[in-house]
Amino acid sequence: MVHTKEIFSTIAEAAERLSAIIEHSFDGIFITDKNANVLRINHAYEDITGLKSEEVLGKNMADLVKEKLISQSGSLIVARTKKPVTLQQRFKSGKEALVTSSPIFDKNGTLIMIVTNVRDLTEIYNLKEIVQEKTDAMERLRLELAHIQNPESEQEVIAKDETTLAAILLANRVAPMDTTVMLLGETGVGKEVMARYIYQHSHRINNSFIKVNCGAIPESLIESELFGYESGAFTGANRAGKIGLFELANKGTLFLDEIGELPKDMQVKLLRALQEQEIMRIGGTKPLKINVRVIAATNRNLEEMVKKGEFREDLYYRLTVFPISIPPLRLRKKDILPLALSFLTKLNQKYGFKKYFSDISIQLLNEYNWPGNIRELKNIVERAIIISSHDEIRPEDLHLLHQSQPIIISSPSHLDTRQQPDEASIHLPIDLQDTLSRLEYQYLTAAYQQCGNVRDAAHSLGITPSTFVRKRKKYEETHPISAPS
Repeated sequence: MVHTKEIFSTIAEAAERLSAIIEHSFDGIFITDKNANVLRINHAYEDITGLKSEEVLGKNMADLVKEKLISQSGSLIVARTKKPVTLQQRFKSGKEALVTSSPIFDKNGTLIMIVTNVRDLTEIYNLKEIVQEKTDAMERLRLELAHIQNPESEQEVIAKDETTLAAILLANRVAPMDTTVMLLGETGVGKEVMARYIYQHSHRINNSFIKVNCGAIPESLIESELFGYESGAFTGANRAGKIGLFELANKGTLFLDEIGELPKDMQVKLLRALQEQEIMRIGGTKPLKINVRVIAATNRNLEEMVKKGEFREDLYYRLTVFPISIPPLRLRKKDILPLALSFLTKLNQKYGFKKYFSDISIQLLNEYNWPGNIRELKNIVERAIIISSHDEIRPEDLHLLHQSQPIIISSPSHLDTRQQPDEASIHLPIDLQDTLSRLEYQYLTAAYQQCGNVRDAAHSLGITPSTFVRKRKKYEETHPISAPS
């Protein structure tokens, strides 16, 4: 027979083992009776929550919630519903945990106690932060590569003319500093090339160079592009949020091209970012510190815009700490041939050609007025090297003199459409597609020169700013042509 002493010994040993299991559990264990009175907690619970046993043992869970030791109680819910429940709990120590409270029934189905498992969320949060950091790093790299993959990024600064050398001298002086630089000059004079030159001679050379065209981004998207947004900031937003270009350029250089196109409300936020060196994501609650050097550029007269109230005066003075004017190509005659030869050399290497300019072609290049500046020169050389049938590039290959004629109708504009075609004198162009392209480019150029900015120019032609920028870029770079005379 089993003696009573042995039975008690067995029960005591089992209770001791059960106690050891509870105490050695990695998760916190919290036990109450059926009325949610605290019976026991283990050391893991104290470590996870920051609460001590004397604060909770013997107390009812309703009192703990009332005293704000815990935010809510799973045990109270189970005592009422008799069903397991999982919830997130916050403690007076500021710590948070995920708790699962489960009912324990006797053989008759009567609730006798409630056991709660408490899991520390610190590790989960740490893992989440690590994953988010890696995700942000990948997104940062993707965006950075998208901005770096720019054919103009490899263009070197060629300066032979005294006016260009003067601008380079200023760039060399300011490059090692973190001073904000404003580049002024007509479209196509090489403002981005100068910005990259300053960046490449700065101490930020090993970090990002990010370019943003302020005139090409729709007004509704400028803030999210520059400053980013948090998860769920607005309908259609990426669930993970988005890194803004200021964050992307952190510790590097941000090149704000066409700064004169920036809407008035965004000028305020840009000024704050420059002055405070911090930004706020859309939907964010905490400002983010940044360390960004800003180089801005414009072909507009910002002083006149300030007088007209189109540009904030405080932002103007903040941006023009160190202005550098880049002269147009027509005032840099000594740069024309070196630039043309540089473009020719690169294109010869690219296509395996051995082409060269004839003496007359060189003379024409030097005498031409270059309304489109360096960009037009590059486009003319690329077109010439493609269409020339000999190694020698001749005047007719340069296409500086427009040989094709637009359609000329001698009849009045109100000519009756019922008239026969032979009643109007029509001079057909040599190449219709080329003529139509030139005509469209002429309207784009004229609208921009008349309005002075992308948005107004696009509005005058009945197209969107993004379409205007895309078309102009196509004609200037993808299919290089000269505007019609």
